Amino acid sequence: MKATVSWDQDLTFTGVTETGYKTVMDGNGKAVSPMESVLLAVGSCSSIDVVDILQKGRKEVIACECELDAQRAESSPRVFTAIHAHYTVKGTDLSEKAVARAVELSAQKYCSVMLMLKGNVDITTSFTLENA
Repeated sequence: MKATVSWDQDLTFTGVTETGYKTVMDGNGKAVSPMESVLLAVGSCSSIDVVDILQKGRKEVIACECELDAQRAESSPRVFTAIHAHYTVKGTDLSEKAVARAVELSAQKYCSVMLMLKGNVDITTSFTLENA
């Protein structure tokens, strides 16, 4: 995997992946910050897993949202010290057991972003199930 990050102006940079996707990041609040990007990566990586695991189990998922709450160190480097991911999963005939299993498998086995942070960041999860 490769990517390029190029300085645009001030503290604004554009990242381009080898697949051609672009994202703008900024250190002054004019775009997503690099730390916000990491937090979004945690939520999106794990949500992909949750939906995929449920669908592979032949469950009908209508919606999945992941709310993330992160704490950072008070002094530099202001790394994440804790992240809580709360999933709201909506579907047809979903069980608490199936959603709990999907969330746990993502956090403990499949989400490469969460696993990369493991040992340095206290990561916790919870979920709400909404049957349609």
